[in-house]
Amino acid sequence: MFNKEILLQELTFKAVRSSGAGGQHVNKVASKVELQFDLLNTFVFNEEQKVRLKNKLQHRLTKDDILILQCDESRSQHKNKDLVIKRFLDLIENSLKVPKKRIPTRIPKAVIRKRLKNKRNLSEKKANRKKPDID
Repeated sequence: MFNKEILLQELTFKAVRSSGAGGQHVNKVASKVELQFDLLNTFVFNEEQKVRLKNKLQHRLTKDDILILQCDESRSQHKNKDLVIKRFLDLIENSLKVPKKRIPTRIPKAVIRKRLKNKRNLSEKKANRKKPDID
């Protein structure tokens, strides 16, 4: 499919300070990890795969076609880096999957006959509830 080792070498990481409440420690430690991936200048994917990724990830890409993912779930920068890499690889794999073409199923003739027979029976039952027409 694609070479993960080469793909991981093309990623750029930036460690920034996490937002939110914390304490003295959070103000001086950059534990949040930001991953950036340049989709246009990658050598891992061919043109067809790049187009597919661009279409699937269009709401996540910047104007320069750069994918940015962030993770600040853990207090550890290393854990956050591992988490964001795993998230990135899952996102790429899911975006490259080609969905199966749906083949519409045919309704068997026996099923159609059964449905029409039930409709006819129900209609006769309702017709029998009416008062007889005496003329």
